[in-house]
Amino acid sequence: HHSGPSTCRGEGVDPDARIRYQSDIVIKAPLSTVWKLQTDVENWPSWQPPVLTMERLDHGPFRKSSRFRWTTPAPATPTTPATTLEITSTVRQLQRGHCILWSGPALGEGLRIDEGVHLWTFEKVKGGVRVHTEETWTGAQVEADVPTATAALGAGLEAWLRDLKVTAEART
Repeated sequence: HHSGPSTCRGEGVDPDARIRYQSDIVIKAPLSTVWKLQTDVENWPSWQPPVLTMERLDHGPFRKSSRFRWTTPAPATPTTPATTLEITSTVRQLQRGHCILWSGPALGEGLRIDEGVHLWTFEKVKGGVRVHTEETWTGAQVEADVPTATAALGAGLEAWLRDLKVTAEART
Protein backbone atom coordinates (compact mmCIF):
# COMPACT_ATOMS: atom_id res chain seq x y z
CA HIS A 1 0.00 0.00 0.00
CA HIS A 2 3.08 2.26 -0.06
CA SER A 3 4.06 3.75 -3.37
CA GLY A 4 7.67 4.75 -2.94
CA PRO A 5 9.16 6.01 0.31
CA SER A 6 6.89 7.37 3.00
CA THR A 7 7.32 10.94 4.17
CA CYS A 8 6.02 13.43 6.70
CA ARG A 9 5.41 16.80 5.05
CA GLY A 10 7.90 15.81 2.37
CA GLU A 11 10.67 14.58 4.69
CA GLY A 12 11.59 10.97 5.32
CA VAL A 13 14.36 8.68 6.46
CA ASP A 14 17.91 8.87 5.09
CA PRO A 15 17.76 7.66 1.46
CA ASP A 16 21.46 6.73 1.47
CA ALA A 17 21.60 4.84 4.77
CA ARG A 18 22.73 1.20 4.58
CA ILE A 19 20.87 0.26 7.75
CA ARG A 20 17.10 0.52 7.39
CA TYR A 21 13.96 -1.27 8.49
CA GLN A 22 10.24 -0.72 8.03
CA SER A 23 7.10 -2.35 9.32
CA ASP A 24 3.34 -1.85 9.69
CA ILE A 25 0.68 -2.91 12.14
CA VAL A 26 -3.08 -2.40 12.30
CA ILE A 27 -4.32 -1.31 15.71
CA LYS A 28 -8.00 -1.75 16.58
CA ALA A 29 -8.33 1.55 18.43
CA PRO A 30 -9.28 5.15 17.63
CA LEU A 31 -6.64 7.26 15.92
CA SER A 32 -6.82 9.75 18.81
CA THR A 33 -5.80 7.03 21.30
CA VAL A 34 -2.87 5.82 19.20
CA TRP A 35 -1.67 9.36 18.46
CA LYS A 36 -1.80 10.40 22.13
CA LEU A 37 0.17 7.36 23.28
CA GLN A 38 2.86 7.89 20.66
CA THR A 39 3.22 11.66 21.13
CA ASP A 40 2.93 11.81 24.94
CA VAL A 41 6.60 10.92 25.10
CA GLU A 42 6.98 11.54 28.84
CA ASN A 43 4.75 8.53 29.43
CA TRP A 44 6.57 6.10 27.13
CA PRO A 45 8.23 4.27 30.05
CA SER A 46 4.79 3.35 31.43
CA TRP A 47 3.91 1.21 28.38
CA GLN A 48 7.23 0.52 26.64
CA PRO A 49 9.50 -1.68 28.78
CA PRO A 50 12.57 -0.87 26.62
CA VAL A 51 12.29 2.85 27.44
CA LEU A 52 14.15 3.11 30.74
CA THR A 53 14.08 6.89 31.20
CA MET A 54 12.57 9.82 29.33
CA GLU A 55 12.98 13.58 29.62
CA ARG A 56 11.27 16.23 27.48
CA LEU A 57 13.77 19.00 26.79
CA ASP A 58 11.11 21.58 25.86
CA HIS A 59 7.66 22.44 27.16
CA GLY A 60 4.18 22.71 25.74
CA PRO A 61 2.59 20.70 22.94
CA PHE A 62 4.65 18.03 21.20
CA ARG A 63 5.54 19.74 17.92
CA LYS A 64 8.16 20.32 15.25
CA SER A 65 11.46 21.20 17.01
CA SER A 66 10.45 19.44 20.26
CA ARG A 67 13.39 17.58 21.80
CA PHE A 68 13.52 14.64 24.17
CA ARG A 69 16.28 12.53 25.72
CA TRP A 70 15.67 8.88 26.51
CA THR A 71 17.54 5.70 27.33
CA THR A 72 17.10 2.13 26.14
CA PRO A 73 19.15 -1.04 26.61
CA ALA A 74 21.24 -2.31 23.69
CA PRO A 75 22.06 -6.03 23.91
CA ALA A 76 25.55 -7.30 23.20
CA THR A 77 26.29 -8.21 19.58
CA PRO A 78 29.31 -9.98 18.06
CA THR A 79 30.85 -6.54 17.48
CA THR A 80 29.57 -4.33 20.34
CA PRO A 81 29.13 -4.72 24.12
CA ALA A 82 25.82 -4.64 25.95
CA THR A 83 25.18 -1.05 26.98
CA THR A 84 22.50 1.54 27.62
CA LEU A 85 21.98 3.95 24.74
CA GLU A 86 21.18 7.59 25.44
CA ILE A 87 19.21 9.00 22.53
CA THR A 88 18.57 12.71 21.98
CA SER A 89 15.75 13.11 19.48
CA THR A 90 14.57 16.25 17.71
CA VAL A 91 11.20 16.35 15.95
CA ARG A 92 11.88 17.38 12.35
CA GLN A 93 8.32 17.21 11.04
CA LEU A 94 4.90 16.60 12.55
CA GLN A 95 1.41 16.64 11.13
CA ARG A 96 -1.16 16.13 13.83
CA GLY A 97 -2.93 12.79 13.62
CA HIS A 98 -0.94 11.85 10.54
CA CYS A 99 2.83 11.63 10.87
CA ILE A 100 5.96 12.31 12.92
CA LEU A 101 9.62 12.39 11.91
CA TRP A 102 12.39 12.69 14.48
CA SER A 103 16.12 12.16 14.39
CA GLY A 104 19.20 12.23 16.54
CA PRO A 105 22.27 10.42 17.79
CA ALA A 106 22.38 7.45 20.16
CA LEU A 107 25.42 7.07 22.41
CA GLY A 108 26.41 4.26 24.74
CA GLU A 109 29.53 2.75 26.24
CA GLY A 110 31.28 1.20 23.25
CA LEU A 111 28.38 1.88 20.88
CA ARG A 112 27.51 4.92 18.81
CA ILE A 113 24.83 5.58 16.20
CA ASP A 114 25.68 8.92 14.60
CA GLU A 115 22.13 9.51 13.44
CA GLY A 116 18.90 7.60 13.62
CA VAL A 117 16.03 8.99 11.54
CA HIS A 118 12.62 7.64 12.53
CA LEU A 119 9.36 8.14 10.61
CA TRP A 120 5.88 7.23 11.81
CA THR A 121 2.67 7.51 9.79
CA PHE A 122 -0.88 6.91 11.02
CA GLU A 123 -3.75 6.15 8.66
CA LYS A 124 -7.40 5.45 9.51
CA VAL A 125 -8.46 2.11 8.05
CA LYS A 126 -11.55 -0.04 8.50
CA GLY A 127 -11.62 -1.12 12.13
CA GLY A 128 -8.74 0.99 13.34
CA VAL A 129 -5.44 2.59 12.43
CA ARG A 130 -2.58 1.40 10.25
CA VAL A 131 0.69 2.47 11.83
CA HIS A 132 3.71 2.47 9.52
CA THR A 133 7.21 3.01 10.84
CA GLU A 134 10.59 3.17 9.20
CA GLU A 135 13.99 4.05 10.54
CA THR A 136 17.52 4.43 9.23
CA TRP A 137 20.81 4.39 11.11
CA THR A 138 24.12 5.88 9.99
CA GLY A 139 27.56 5.81 11.58
CA ALA A 140 30.84 4.00 11.03
CA GLN A 141 30.41 1.68 13.99
CA VAL A 142 26.97 0.29 13.12
CA GLU A 143 27.86 0.24 9.41
CA ALA A 144 30.78 -2.08 10.21
CA ASP A 145 28.20 -4.85 10.72
CA VAL A 146 25.11 -3.99 8.71
CA PRO A 147 23.24 -7.32 9.18
CA THR A 148 23.60 -7.25 12.98
CA ALA A 149 22.63 -3.58 13.20
CA THR A 150 19.63 -4.12 10.91
CA ALA A 151 18.46 -7.07 13.02
CA ALA A 152 18.74 -5.00 16.21
CA LEU A 153 16.86 -2.09 14.63
CA GLY A 154 14.13 -4.40 13.35
CA ALA A 155 13.66 -6.14 16.69
CA GLY A 156 13.29 -2.78 18.40
CA LEU A 157 10.70 -1.48 15.93
CA GLU A 158 8.64 -4.69 16.02
CA ALA A 159 8.57 -4.59 19.84
CA TRP A 160 7.51 -0.92 19.77
CA LEU A 161 4.65 -1.64 17.35
CA ARG A 162 3.50 -4.59 19.49
CA ASP A 163 3.61 -2.53 22.69
CA LEU A 164 1.72 0.33 21.02
CA LYS A 165 -0.96 -2.07 19.73
CA VAL A 166 -1.46 -3.87 23.05
CA THR A 167 -1.59 -0.62 25.02
CA ALA A 168 -3.92 1.22 22.63
CA GLU A 169 -6.31 -1.72 22.30
CA ALA A 170 -6.45 -2.15 26.09
CA ARG A 171 -7.56 1.50 26.42
CA THR A 172 -10.34 1.16 23.87
